[in-house]
Amino acid sequence: MRFADDAALAAHVQGLLDATLTKARWTHEGHIAATAGLMLLHPEIDLARDLRGLIMRLNDSHGVPNSDTRGYHETITRFFLLALRDALAKDDAMRPAHARVNALLDAGMLGTGKRALAPYWSEALLFSVQARRGWVPPDLAPLPYPIGG
Repeated sequence: MRFADDAALAAHVQGLLDATLTKARWTHEGHIAATAGLMLLHPEIDLARDLRGLIMRLNDSHGVPNSDTRGYHETITRFFLLALRDALAKDDAMRPAHARVNALLDAGMLGTGKRALAPYWSEALLFSVQARRGWVPPDLAPLPYPIGG
């Protein structure tokens, strides 16, 4: 998944906002692109507060239950929110939003999905009901990102 221009990225982001993004585009890369796109194109949205509801509503539209075993996962979502904020703070803010998102998608750490969390959380803790329902700090190593927001 790569974006040819900002309009294509905006359409992807709007699909999350409207809960119309297809299930085929709601992959790990789709999550990364939508979240980074929201950060860049809609800075007025408080993602720490609102991303959970957006993801849960899209999952609902796909018939994916947000339960103790499927759907929304708070700790994973917060990890990638922190990682994306950190990456975007360090990249070239003068580049178009779609180019910045494409670069994130090409970056190894963000493209590895849940394996990116393995250095920080044990599998037992990461996939616990507690970690799915709310933020659980890592049990293996501290995060390399500021946890502030």
